[in-house]
Amino acid sequence: MNRIRIKLFATLRERAGVAELEHELQPGADLASIWTELVREFPRLKGNRDAIAYAVNEEYVEAGYRPRDGDEVAFIPPVSGGMAVSSSIGPITIVRTEINVAQLERVVSDPGAGASVTFTGSTRAENAGREVIRLEYEAYEPMALKELRKLAEEAYRRFGLKRIAICHRIGVVEIGQISVAIAVSAAHRGEAFEACRFAIDRLKQIVPIWKKEHFKGGEIWVGCQTSHPGSVHH
Repeated sequence: MNRIRIKLFATLRERAGVAELEHELQPGADLASIWTELVREFPRLKGNRDAIAYAVNEEYVEAGYRPRDGDEVAFIPPVSGGMAVSSSIGPITIVRTEINVAQLERVVSDPGAGASVTFTGSTRAENAGREVIRLEYEAYEPMALKELRKLAEEAYRRFGLKRIAICHRIGVVEIGQISVAIAVSAAHRGEAFEACRFAIDRLKQIVPIWKKEHFKGGEIWVGCQTSHPGSVHH
């Protein structure tokens, strides 16, 4: 009997009421058909408007991909990429404690750099007219680290950086605390600024890290809003 392991995250995990399950693999089944079977098994997933992405063994794939026996399949809701230059990239980390921004800035220091830029994202007390209490982050950690490194490598090449380091925090992040930090150094300030902007924008597009906003009167997975009645509590 062929079987795969399915992983669910963030809003999908909450709707299904399970984070991981074993699934019998039917001959010729692709990820789209497996998702359809999953929706039948967990009706609360039905009718969601999320743009589901697919990953097999921690790599993004298309809906028509046919997994094999023993594969790990992840259905990924919307999120809130071997080089000789690897010593110039990193650390690329996910942590559960406060981010040491000064350490990242020291790491990217380079005698050939004319500019260093650091971006930090922190929890603010208000969003969309709501009084925010705290944020909570969840990640598909092995894949998230791979994608963070890929985007760091892409930024390094695209902007001719000297060094780049990224750290993202998961778990509860209180008001005023930092959830993500990106530090880069480059020969010129233009490339350094552009690289930071590219990295945070790309991170929010592709890295499987999700943000739940806890606010007065309810909670919501940011970026995963649907018409499902359990999405927001009043």
